[in-house]
Formats: sequence, structure tokens, C-alpha cells
Amino acid sequence: MPLIPEGFLRSSADYILSQQQPDGCIPWFEGHYADPWDHVEAAMGLSIAGERMAAERAYRWLADKQLRDGSWWAAYRDGEADRSGPSGERRESNFVAYVATGVWHHYLIYGQRGFLEDHWPMVEAALEFVLNLQSPHGEIQWAVDQKGAPMEDALITGCASIYKSLECGINIAAVLAHAKPRWVDARNKLGTALREKPHRFDRTWESKDRFSMDWFYPVLTGAVSGEAARIRLQTKWGEFVVPGLGCRCVNDEPWVTVAESCELTMALAAAGEAGEARTLYRGLHRWQDTDGGYWTGYVYRDSAVWPEEKTTWTVGAMLLAADALTGLTPASKLFTSVTLVPPSSKAAQDAERLHHLEGLELAGSQR
Repeated sequence: MPLIPEGFLRSSADYILSQQQPDGCIPWFEGHYADPWDHVEAAMGLSIAGERMAAERAYRWLADKQLRDGSWWAAYRDGEADRSGPSGERRESNFVAYVATGVWHHYLIYGQRGFLEDHWPMVEAALEFVLNLQSPHGEIQWAVDQKGAPMEDALITGCASIYKSLECGINIAAVLAHAKPRWVDARNKLGTALREKPHRFDRTWESKDRFSMDWFYPVLTGAVSGEAARIRLQTKWGEFVVPGLGCRCVNDEPWVTVAESCELTMALAAAGEAGEARTLYRGLHRWQDTDGGYWTGYVYRDSAVWPEEKTTWTVGAMLLAADALTGLTPASKLFTSVTLVPPSSKAAQDAERLHHLEGLELAGSQR
């Protein structure tokens, strides 16, 4: 199986486009709800595949749905907050923060300062909402309830995702010459908590360490890097990776999932394990269906696809991993390295010129 099969970009983009609604919302799949984090993941896939206008419709939808305090509800259906389940009654901090990652990712590919300017109010409000949930110890509370009261406790995966979103938000602010020292300080404290304060997570519920994301997300998002990242991935490799199939979602079920396998692929690349990353990723294309979608997971004990769903965010993850491994776009290093734009107008202008030139080179290579 080639690393990127012929027609992969087009078929993947077409699947996400087939699920995107006229207002720009990207649900998990037709008839299901959308959540802000997975909506952004799918939008980033569209950006990679060259579907610029569709991706920008997705970000406009988020801007239109943002609440006055900068947040979003955890689920939306048919253009409105979905209150049919428990997720509809809360707003989750990592869901809210992820818009900064998506906006910065889109800018890296297309280099349009106007896009950043248009979406700066949304990004600023979202990250301010999230940082109001940070404790003095550095971790960030995972959600607020329907009335806006913090649901105290923190998730390693969620906080690691926020750590990357803060990097992206700081870079957006730098390009637009907005000073955000609070964001820089908050990111530093959050990184320290993720690396040195495990007792600040999972304080009020059973540990989430059975989930593979808690294992590799601090590497994927740059909170743990270098030799420490390699050691972290080696430590639980046998617990979570099924040779020839992919990455388990949890360590106690015979179920590998495509999105987690893609994210582990990028974490491996970030840790300098490019060969292992390619081997893992190459095998994931077997889960693509004829319509371009990818099945969410596979229960190897039963030799069965499960659930029988093809989620848009799984396709988005496949596109992100492909970009990380092959450099399809100027955003290819977003999840395999940490880059902070210096907070000066000249540095911001230099960064903008660089992304513009890279975008021209990419466009030329695709002709």
C-alpha cells in the first residue's frame, strides 16, 4: 500500500464536502450532531485538500454560533445547540480552544492576513474563555455547565490539545501585532502541569490512562518533546499498538481506531520516529470506503468494522497525517514541531511573507 494512494486527496475532500451542510457546519456524518472540535478537524482536512472556500464557510459557521462569552455548546444539530444528550448541557474547554488551531492552520496554508483579521475576535474571545478556567496550578478545567459554572477537574488529552491551541493563538496574535503576555504565561504554566503535575488531572473520576490519547497527546501537541517524547511513546507501545492494524482507543478493548492511529502517526513524527510513523499510517488506507470516507474503527477480535460510521473528523485526521508525513502544504509541520512567532511587527511581516512564498511554491507544484 503506498503512503498516499492515487486520488486520496480528492476522494477524502469529496467525502467531507458531501457531509458539510449549506451553512458550513460539518457534522460527524449525515443525521448526526456536530461538535466544535471535530468540526475544526474536518475543516483542516478541507484546507489541506485545497477546498479553501468550504473551509472558510466552516469557520464562518463557528463565528456565527459563538456565544457572547466566547464559547460554544458541545453539540449542534440543524443549526442549533443539541440538548438531547448530556454533552448538550455543557461547554468543553478544549472544544472551545481548538478554533485557534484551525484558524492558524488555514492561514499557514493560504497566507491571507485578512482571514486572520476577520477571525481574530472569535479566536481572542475563545481563548480568553478557556484561560478563565485555568487553576493556579496550571491545568485547565475541562468544562462549564449549562449555567457557566466550572466543572472542576482536568483531562490530560484536553489540556494537551489546549496547549497546542495556545501556541497557535499566540502566533495569530504575533502576526497581527497584538500583545498577549497572559497567553504566553498560561501556556508555560499549562506545559509545566502536563509534564510535572500528574496529580492535577483525573482528581474526581477514575484515571483516563486506559485511553491511548492520554499517552500520546502530550507528544502530539509539543508539551513533551525530544528524548522525553521518544521514551514516553516507547513505554506504552505494546499496550496500545496492534502490529499491522493500528492504535487502540483503549488498552482493555480489542478495538483499533483510525483517528487515534493518525494522531499517533503525527506524534511519532514529532518524536523523530518517521519510519515507524510511515509504517503505521500506510496500513490505514484499508479502512477507506468507496465514497471516500474512512470507517471509524475495527474490532479485530470479531473481524468487524465498528461502529458502522464514517466520521468526517476521521477523514480530517487522515489528511492531517498525510500532510505531516509528506509536506503537502505549508502547514505540514504544525503537529510535528513547535513554532512560536516572535512578538514583533517585523517578525510577523517576515512570517507572512514566508507563508505567502511557500503557498506560491505549493500552488506551482500542484499545477
